[in-house]
Amino acid sequence: MTFTVATWNINSVRLREPIVAKLMGEEAPDILCLQECKCLEEQIPVEAFEALGYRWRVAKGQKSYNGVAILSKLPITLAGSHDFASLGHARHVAGRLENGVTIHNFYVPAGGDIPDRAENVKFGQKLDFLTHMRDWFREERPEKAILVGDLNIAPREDDVWNHKALLKIVSHTPIEVDHLSAAREAGGWIDITRKDIPNGTLYSWWSYRSPDWDAADKGRRLDHIWATPDIANAGHGSRILRAARGWDQPSDHAPVFAAFDL
Repeated sequence: MTFTVATWNINSVRLREPIVAKLMGEEAPDILCLQECKCLEEQIPVEAFEALGYRWRVAKGQKSYNGVAILSKLPITLAGSHDFASLGHARHVAGRLENGVTIHNFYVPAGGDIPDRAENVKFGQKLDFLTHMRDWFREERPEKAILVGDLNIAPREDDVWNHKALLKIVSHTPIEVDHLSAAREAGGWIDITRKDIPNGTLYSWWSYRSPDWDAADKGRRLDHIWATPDIANAGHGSRILRAARGWDQPSDHAPVFAAFDL
C-alpha cells in the first residue's frame, strides 16, 4: 500500500479552513497532520473535511493555543498523547494505521526570541521539551513509525537562508540543533525529506514580517518528516508545497509531503 503524508502548521484550523480544504481537494494526501490548530478537538471543522474524504481523525486540542490533529482518509486510531516537559500543552498526538504504522504529530515550542534559558523561560521550555523527547525515545525506542510536525528548528546550514546570520537566532542556534539531533538519534529516526533531497536549500517557513516573502526568500526548514530505520527505505517523493505560502490568508508555513510504500 502506498500512502502520502503531509504536515502543515496551519496557524488556526478554523480561520484557515478554506485553505485546508483546498489542499485536501487539490493535493489529496492520505494523511494530513496539522499543528497549531488553536482550538479544542470538538471545534475542528470536520464536516467540510469529511466531505472531502477525511473520515478519520485523532487530535489533542487546547483552547486558543497549540493543538495537533491527524486527519486521515485511512482508518486511524488514537495511539496516545504525551505531555512533554510537563508543560500542559497540546503538542503531541499519535495515531495508528491498520497496517501497524504509528504516526507521531509534534509541535515543538517555538522558544521565544532570546536564545538564553536564564533570560527567556520559553527557550528553556523548548530545550526541556526536546530533552524529554530524547529520553522517551531512548526508553521506548520507536519501531514502524513516522514522526512529523513543526519542530521549530532548522538543523542544517542549507535549511536556512543565511547560516552565519542565524546562528544566534532562535530556531538555528547550535544548542537547539544539538538537542534536536540528540532526540532524532535516540529514536534512530531518519530525516526522510533530506534522504530524498540531500542537497540544496529547502525552506518550509517564511515570516509574516517580510513584505515580499517570495522575492526575499528568507526561509527556514522548520517542518519535518522522519521515519524509523525499519521503514525509512519505503519513504520517497518528498516535496514542499511552496505555493501554499501564497494562498489567501496563508499560514506562514508551507506543507511538507512524503509518500510511503508499506
